[in-house]
Amino acid sequence: MNKIIKIGMLLVAMITITSTIQAQKFGYVNSQAILAEMAEVKQARAKLEALGKQLEKKGQQMVTAFQTDYQALADKEKKGILSPKQLQEEANKLKEREAKIGQYQQDMQRQLAEKEQTELKPILDKVNNAIKAVAKEDGYQFIFDSSTNVILFADESSDVTAKVKAKL
Repeated sequence: MNKIIKIGMLLVAMITITSTIQAQKFGYVNSQAILAEMAEVKQARAKLEALGKQLEKKGQQMVTAFQTDYQALADKEKKGILSPKQLQEEANKLKEREAKIGQYQQDMQRQLAEKEQTELKPILDKVNNAIKAVAKEDGYQFIFDSSTNVILFADESSDVTAKVKAKL
């Protein structure tokens, strides 16, 4: 009798586990395709590109001025116009400017990265919220992103990209 009860309980446990596993629903979305079609992303990219060009132009002006001053110092050195002390002082000033140019380039990259984060975060949040809404509405427990190449196989019927686009 004990043996029958144990077998019965084991069968109930197996059926419960099997039904739980079968109840999970998986889907995938191509977030890069969604982002590529969003007007907000295109506007953000345009802003970033404009800022990048503006910063690059200023950096190029700094480099051009540096090169001009460097060449002028080299000419003065050839002509012997400057004393060794004056030459050293001018060379030190140029080294400081060169370091400032390097610092500017690093600051420029940081500034662009921060601006990209600021511009894209609300858009990414909007897409993620749409993905969550589709997942909840359609009963998905997991949604994977096919643009990250993590999915090894997925049936196309599990693609919720169109539904997410519709939410946006």
